[in-house]
This record gives sequence, C-alpha cells and structure tokens, in this order.
Amino acid sequence: MVAIHTLWLPILLSAVFVFVASSIMHMVLPFHRSDYKKLPDEDKVVAALRLSGVGRGVHMFPFCSHKEMNSPEMKEKFKQGPVGMVTVFPAGINMGKSLAQWFVYCLVVGVFTAYLTGRVLVPGTAYLAVFRVAGTVAFMAYAVGQLVNGIWGGHPWSNVIKHFFDGLVYSLLLAGTFGWLWPR
Repeated sequence: MVAIHTLWLPILLSAVFVFVASSIMHMVLPFHRSDYKKLPDEDKVVAALRLSGVGRGVHMFPFCSHKEMNSPEMKEKFKQGPVGMVTVFPAGINMGKSLAQWFVYCLVVGVFTAYLTGRVLVPGTAYLAVFRVAGTVAFMAYAVGQLVNGIWGGHPWSNVIKHFFDGLVYSLLLAGTFGWLWPR
C-alpha cells in the first residue's frame, strides 16, 4: 500500500500534463472545431430567448412532465419537432474560471487515481502494472463518463467519440506520469 500523500507529485504533474494536452487538443488542433454549430437565424433566436427571460440552466423543449409525455398533444409536439435541449450560461464568458475548474477537476481525478492505485499496489511495483491500474481509473473519469452525453444529453455521437478519445489521451498521460513517478 502507498500513502496518498506520497503521490502528490504524480497527482500535480499529471494534472498539468492533462491540462496542457487538453488545451492543445481544443485550441491548436482542428480536431474539435466542428463540435458546435451556429443556430440558423441566431440573432432572432437569441433575441427571443432574451425576451422570454430564460435563465441559466438546461432547458428542454417541448417540456412536459412524465404524466403529460404520453398525451396526444405532447406526442404531436414531439413528432412535429424540433426537440432539444438548450444550455444557457450566465451572461458573459469567464474562460479563466472554467479553465481553473478544469484544472481542479484534473487534480481531483489524480487524487482518486492515487487513492485507488495506492490501495492496490505497493512501492516498487513495475511501471506497466502501475500504468494499467492508474490508467483504468483515469479512463473511467475522463472517458467513460462522456458516453452519458450521447445517451441522455443528445450530443452527436461524433462529438461524444471525440471527447471519449480525448479522455483516452488524458488517461494515458496520467497513467504514464504515475508509472514514471511511482515510489520505488
């Protein structure tokens, strides 16, 4: 067993490596440029949303309760379309805050990876064994959770697969860092 406090360096460095890799993948490489599409007649749609007083949150349309879902009126609304969800953020974009939250998330993934890997492996464990355990834990955090966006969030599967691939890259970086810096 390896105490979690002895793994502070792989936790921190893996978060830095994942943060840098994600920045490159999203801002430099063309990989994610097609993830989002512009609304047709965007100015009118945004004006209508603003006028309606829509606030922060995830809004589904047409909206109905479970009870109303099988009514003929709702079935017709769903049939006619469009059907979707709109995520509304607070006014203004605070990229710094989002990047800070992403880095904290990377640290949290590192902490949980360190905890579980430290519970099942001992100091001196071979690189590949550390890589497999740490990589599996990180893959669950960075990649597998992305599938929910395709299943329930309505995200196009092409986007989900790209984010799933991102998660694989992030988990490989974390696993390599943990294997490299595992206590001997």
